[in-house]
Amino acid sequence: MEEILKQLPQKAKEKHGENAKFFTRLKKKPPKNLDYTMRELHESEFEHTDCLQCANCCKTTGPLFTDADVVRISKYLRLKPQKFIDDYLRIDEENDYVLRQLPCTFLGADNYCSIYEVRPKACREFPHTDRKRFYQISHLTLKNVAICPAAFTIVEKMKKLMDNRL
Repeated sequence: MEEILKQLPQKAKEKHGENAKFFTRLKKKPPKNLDYTMRELHESEFEHTDCLQCANCCKTTGPLFTDADVVRISKYLRLKPQKFIDDYLRIDEENDYVLRQLPCTFLGADNYCSIYEVRPKACREFPHTDRKRFYQISHLTLKNVAICPAAFTIVEKMKKLMDNRL
């Protein structure tokens, strides 16, 4: 896994132009079955992908924390929401709550998340490859393929399946 993660940013960089063009075409004319196709690709990939072997998302990028996330997680940790914010979060340039530091404070040495049951919505949905109206988040997907080996593979498979349909 270490070798894959080491090569991933460069591979994503090499594919960036190709991926950006593909997503531009996808946005202009999304196939009717796109959501179904993406869900199938996502489920197929995650049948044999073990996130606990990787956890690169938790090590390199921080999720956005919604107000609902803050309330749920602080309750789980038995902290007042403001104490949770003060201890773990900061406000970024887009005025969103994000982690103060990376890797994620809640990630253990074994790649398990200590707040997994109540993790932020952004974590639950990552890498967002099974999201409805997938074509609307191409900017996010272009970033995620450099972080998540599964997202990279899903996008490569999607391009092969969809390229002749666009």
